[in-house]
Amino acid sequence: MKRVILSAAFILAAAATYAQQDLNTAADAVRYSTDNLTGSARFRAMSGAFGAVGGDLSSIGVNPAGAAVFNYNTGTASLSNYSTSNEANYFGTKATRNTNAFDLNQLGAVFVFTNSSEDAVMNKFTLGFNYENTNSYYNRIDAAGTNPTNSIDQYFLRYANGIGDEGGILLGTLRNAYFDELNFIDQQAYLGYNAYIFDPLTDNNDNTEYVSAVPNTGNYYHENYTSTRGYNGKMALNFATQLKQRFYLGANINFHFTDYVKTTSMYEDNNNPSATGLRAVRFDNERYTYGGGFSLNLGAIVKITEQLRAGVAYESPTWYRLQDEITQRISSFCPDCDANTSNDSFVTNPGITFVFDDYTIKTPSKWTGSLAYVFGKNGLVSVDYSIKDFSKTEYRNARYETINQELSDNMTVAGELRVGAEYRIKNFSLRGGYRFMESPYKDGRTIGDLTSYTGGLGYSFANSRIDLAYAWYQRKNDMPLLTAGFTDAARVTSTNNNVTISYTIDL
Repeated sequence: MKRVILSAAFILAAAATYAQQDLNTAADAVRYSTDNLTGSARFRAMSGAFGAVGGDLSSIGVNPAGAAVFNYNTGTASLSNYSTSNEANYFGTKATRNTNAFDLNQLGAVFVFTNSSEDAVMNKFTLGFNYENTNSYYNRIDAAGTNPTNSIDQYFLRYANGIGDEGGILLGTLRNAYFDELNFIDQQAYLGYNAYIFDPLTDNNDNTEYVSAVPNTGNYYHENYTSTRGYNGKMALNFATQLKQRFYLGANINFHFTDYVKTTSMYEDNNNPSATGLRAVRFDNERYTYGGGFSLNLGAIVKITEQLRAGVAYESPTWYRLQDEITQRISSFCPDCDANTSNDSFVTNPGITFVFDDYTIKTPSKWTGSLAYVFGKNGLVSVDYSIKDFSKTEYRNARYETINQELSDNMTVAGELRVGAEYRIKNFSLRGGYRFMESPYKDGRTIGDLTSYTGGLGYSFANSRIDLAYAWYQRKNDMPLLTAGFTDAARVTSTNNNVTISYTIDL
């Protein structure tokens, strides 16, 4: 009977329509649409306000025309330390976790070809490349507290009782199926059933309705551990040119890479000492996402006067092609759940990695306008303002229609302001900056606004330069403990203290 149920091709095909859709969420798409400020130390020390300045390898990521500002063949390499402190508030209980990571986050070079003719239209052109980690995912968040109303059972019941028009899963399937023969939705129900989190309404293999077996008296103590690692990387291949000593034009072809691992462990117990049945449960997940993408940049800079410069740049959407792998395990403590055994603890560990079909995410495009005022050889002040419509973020597949509608309804146009300054004293340079990024969400809370302050210094010697930068930024966001059914979230305040050192050589 089991084989008949599981081999029905049309049933599996219909279930697959929902399976991957439910693994991925709107938040997953937003993660790939949001870049952090990275790059060389000079770039970071001035908060990335380089759209009308150029002359730095990381500046071509803002405005590719900036490569034509270079006068010499130049190479830069950068090393960063990422220090993050996360304070999670879950129903009034606070937990803090710090993480540290080192990364060779930037490496690039530009090659300059000049035309010595004074009457030339094209004074020079440049060819360059620059690799940057646009996002470092090394992070850990711990949350703990007592939830007065909701249990982890809501997550598993959501899947057991069905999603959309799919209907609930057959009790016979839960009893007899192999884990690797089920789709993602039914796997979640399978795990909950074997952990005694819910019961069928009738003891019939055709039953498709389930109710919670978690005690409904007392409160629910939760601990949630979330650890992420990996990166988003971008390789920019650049062409830029200077025309008539006044105009700079540039273009990038960008290749994106992502490697993201998220490990979560959620624990629950009930604080009612007289309760019977399920007492505690731990649910472990590890998700691995990997793939790549493609985008384009176009930009221009004009010298309005010898001191005043203006720039404009366009970054196309990025088309990511991604794939997911997930492993899961659940254990429970339930002394009264199985009369046929003396065991109090039950562990379901399928021991397999479930690999999903690949899928495409399209991130929104971005426009950047810039102004800079250069004080001869003494220094400069620059301002960039970028806008990005996050409601244009979407999964490029019909089965994600519901999530795409959620993205369209909840996301908004977000602006980013970057201000930077540099002052030179002989061989030394002093730098500072400010950055403010609006929330991509209409509610302003799911992910909050970001505020950042930066500073740094540089020292030039011979044909080389060493730069050091410090960046501080803070942002608040809601972190759901589970992705579906159980909607309660911890309020997380993330504070980042990052240090970057770069070495630049002119050839």
